Amino acid sequence: MLEWFFPPQCGGCDAFGTGLCDGCLPPGQKQLSSTATLSVTGLGEYAGPLRQAILALKDGRRDVARSMGSRLAALTSAQTCLVPVPTTKKRRSVRGFDGAELIADMCAAASGATAHRLLVQTAGDAQRGRGRKDRLAALGRFSCNALDLGRREFVLLDDVVTTGSTLEDCARALRGANGVVYSAIVVAITRGDHRR
Repeated sequence: MLEWFFPPQCGGCDAFGTGLCDGCLPPGQKQLSSTATLSVTGLGEYAGPLRQAILALKDGRRDVARSMGSRLAALTSAQTCLVPVPTTKKRRSVRGFDGAELIADMCAAASGATAHRLLVQTAGDAQRGRGRKDRLAALGRFSCNALDLGRREFVLLDDVVTTGSTLEDCARALRGANGVVYSAIVVAITRGDHRR
């Protein structure tokens, strides 16, 4: 009923019908990158309409998160075990939800994958607004809430990768609990080299 009164609207161009339209993000589009230990696949570059859509997500737009999850489903399979990168308690409180968790849930529902909330952010501070040097220096910000993951393989999921330090920090926490992490999927990849 809510969608009838307040239909989904593209976070990139404001067109009605979906949280992220085909004009702003053509189906099948992909961008590849890497961090020190992870291969990263994204839907596109963090620029233009895709950047606008991500900012709309960060402003609390659930319809945009649903569309992003549906798009990321093409990068997963029923065997994929997704682990969303958690946001801070403060941001979750302001938005009313955790964007990466909602995207992971939508992605899992569309692809048959599973989403596991295994990570907890322990530092309480966000990377957004930090410079490259400060981002790379921010280590040990996450912990795993499982003692032993039994060598299961997981794929990290986040909205944007910039330097890759957050993804590496999350992978380190999962590996510390005997998890296996080789890759991550994200909505957008920023320009530049993420391997440092």
